Amino acid sequence: MSDLPARVLHAIRAHDLLRPGETVLVAVSGGCDSMVLLEVLHRLAAAASWRLEVAHFNHQLRGRASRADQALVERTARRLGLECRVGSGDVRGHARARGMSLEMAARELRHAFLASAAREAGAVKIALAHHADDQVETFLLRVLRGSGSEGLAGMKWKAPSPADPERQLIRPLLAETRATLRAFARAAGVAFREDLSNRRADTVRNVLRRRVVPVLRRLQPALAVTVPRLMGGLADEADYLLEVARQWLVRRRPAFGRLHPAVQRRVLQLQLRARGVEPDFETIERLRTAPGSPTTAPGGVVVRRTASGQVRVAPPPTPAFSGAERRLDLATAAGAAEFAGVCFRWRLRTRRAGRPLRISPLPERELLDAEQVGSTVVLRHWRPGDRFQPLGLPAPAKLQDLFVNARVPRPERHRRVVATRADGLVFWVEGLRPGEAVRLRPTSRRVLEWRWARRSPAAPTGR
Repeated sequence: MSDLPARVLHAIRAHDLLRPGETVLVAVSGGCDSMVLLEVLHRLAAAASWRLEVAHFNHQLRGRASRADQALVERTARRLGLECRVGSGDVRGHARARGMSLEMAARELRHAFLASAAREAGAVKIALAHHADDQVETFLLRVLRGSGSEGLAGMKWKAPSPADPERQLIRPLLAETRATLRAFARAAGVAFREDLSNRRADTVRNVLRRRVVPVLRRLQPALAVTVPRLMGGLADEADYLLEVARQWLVRRRPAFGRLHPAVQRRVLQLQLRARGVEPDFETIERLRTAPGSPTTAPGGVVVRRTASGQVRVAPPPTPAFSGAERRLDLATAAGAAEFAGVCFRWRLRTRRAGRPLRISPLPERELLDAEQVGSTVVLRHWRPGDRFQPLGLPAPAKLQDLFVNARVPRPERHRRVVATRADGLVFWVEGLRPGEAVRLRPTSRRVLEWRWARRSPAAPTGR
């Protein structure tokens, strides 16, 4: 595998990732891919006159294992004579506060740290260890999400940092496979640590990596070549469409109706983004096919298209607070009720001391302490002054602030159902974590199985 550095150098030159004399911040997690990236760049640095610095972000998600990752990176940087900048963050707390997944919270904090470290190091370039197998997984993820050609184009060799557009992310290993990097690590004696969480089948990416991709690779052994090749073609087509759409927005000729549908979509997308609206496919199609008809875009913004192709945006009307409510009697062992389009079911169970409650986890279901909830529950909507302490939050917060942090669109906040105890304490809010006050504890003797299903789906939170 001694030819890996030569191939990486060729890729760096071919894609203009680094120039002689530049400073580059190498993001190193301690895993195989990033440790190989650091080793390869260090071997090439002297001849290319690059100045390398190392950056490691401790996500604080794996306890001792996270600390061991950090220690390995710091030792390796010292051995190579490189400065190592280390940062850390409370990913779980950030995810709770922002109402996002752990993966997205980790990405946001990590990029913020890398951008800050690059500024301190005087580096414009931040090197990441993404490789060809990552591209395959990203492609499949975005196929599942229904992404268009822009999304399916995948990761680029270089792109602006999401945390600082003046810093540039570069990916020198993007043409290499995971197997190639592993083989190089073995041959070169590169020390690295395994992240055991990558083996758990509790995220979509891990399922794709461990179950789906191996099956596809049996059908097409060159998957790590064919998929990136396809993504490269899609990237070129997406760039071409973008340029055509930009030119049309300047000249406005020919008429919008005479444009190819692909160009129409990109023209509408550009206008919506310029107005702070991140559109989905359905919104763009309604605008494209029904000029003059108002439609509600993600975030509750009302938009319409003129016959000439201009997008008009109007703020949605301010929804009124609703005083509607329904009282439930939970004295019976089980029951059901409906309120504001949401069907509720509940069941009370007795928990024997010292024995676990064996109920498989399901979406749209919570297990709560029945004694803390009480025998009377009031279903209603958000009201001014409501405060709520979701699971994990140290103190109650304004429900309005929690909605904002969870990116719940303004009109949707008034539609969500709230459940309170008889004393008025909010213990459950549709779409948020259950209340800290009613969480199930080891000492809980009576369990409330609380289930719900909305007949007309609520707008999702932005994640």
